[in-house]
Amino acid sequence: MKKHNFSAGPCILPPEVLLKASQAVVDLDNSGLSLIEISHRSKAFVDIMEKARALALELLGLEGKGYKALFLQGGASTQFLMVALNLLEKRAGYLNSGTWAAKSIKEAKIYDDIYEVASSKDANYNYIPKGYDIPSDYDYFHCTSNNTIFGTQMKAFPKCDIPLICDMSSDIFSRTLDFSQFDLIYAGAQKNMGPAGTTLVVIKEDVLGKVSRKIPSMMDYKVHLSKGSMFNTPPVFAVYTSMLTLEWLKNLGGIAAIEKENEKKARLMYSEIDLNPLFKGFATKEDRSEMNATFTLENENLKETFETMLKEAGINGLNGHRSVGGYRASMYNALPLDSVKVLVEVMSELESKA
Repeated sequence: MKKHNFSAGPCILPPEVLLKASQAVVDLDNSGLSLIEISHRSKAFVDIMEKARALALELLGLEGKGYKALFLQGGASTQFLMVALNLLEKRAGYLNSGTWAAKSIKEAKIYDDIYEVASSKDANYNYIPKGYDIPSDYDYFHCTSNNTIFGTQMKAFPKCDIPLICDMSSDIFSRTLDFSQFDLIYAGAQKNMGPAGTTLVVIKEDVLGKVSRKIPSMMDYKVHLSKGSMFNTPPVFAVYTSMLTLEWLKNLGGIAAIEKENEKKARLMYSEIDLNPLFKGFATKEDRSEMNATFTLENENLKETFETMLKEAGINGLNGHRSVGGYRASMYNALPLDSVKVLVEVMSELESKA
């Protein structure tokens, strides 16, 4: 039976990417060697790393604009710390729009003055704060573009005179943006890029080298850039699979092409949530995420019936996060529209049975 994978992450990847990646684990490009047993210093893997880095910049439209891409380890959670270590001299501003934003604030506060310029914690993060001011004497402003747990997404980003930093872990490569407005972007791979184990960091080089503190080598962006993203042994499988996914996206027509598909999926999903009286959306409508649709079942007496129907339809990974409850349909790039149609059909059928 076909499975429809709505898992929030690690999440669905394109079938052709999974096939190529699995073949490479046995035999990389007919070399007679496995991807995971060759030297990371070999030409074969250096070429993979360089292609992955170049594809990231190409897809984001940042080639030749002073940016470099890195594939690092430690997840986005390590970037909470690295951003502060490399960019924070006196004070910085943060937008608190969800659990991961709050965690980034907690880590940065270890080093200096961190200010929440705005927060939606008062409503359990069901909206994106707006209308706030960003002081020009801050070292940088940090925001989170998409909040996986709560199903909210920034539709616009503030104009500011200081470096703009963004955690794009759950919507990177999903929609067209002017990515040159950001000075640093980071994203865990396990949503739209690849398996867990690597994190993409895209940096405008001229924002570095401005702090007075000593930075440990493993936490220093300049060190990683100088070593071509291979200061230490990189996560070879995660980088290779990310490269394949970026190739897949480029062949589809890039971000502009996948954005159209993502809009179709989100429109279909939210239409059912709004029209079906058995369900209620969690996020404020204007801030709804196109990656993660969060909703609850209004009649708990139907829960067992609904979940039996989901299982019979082959729907996987729909449970909401414990801080929100209900359900969460994660519709990342590789999720086909047909999977959303199956979910919507189940929701509609439940209404007819109620």
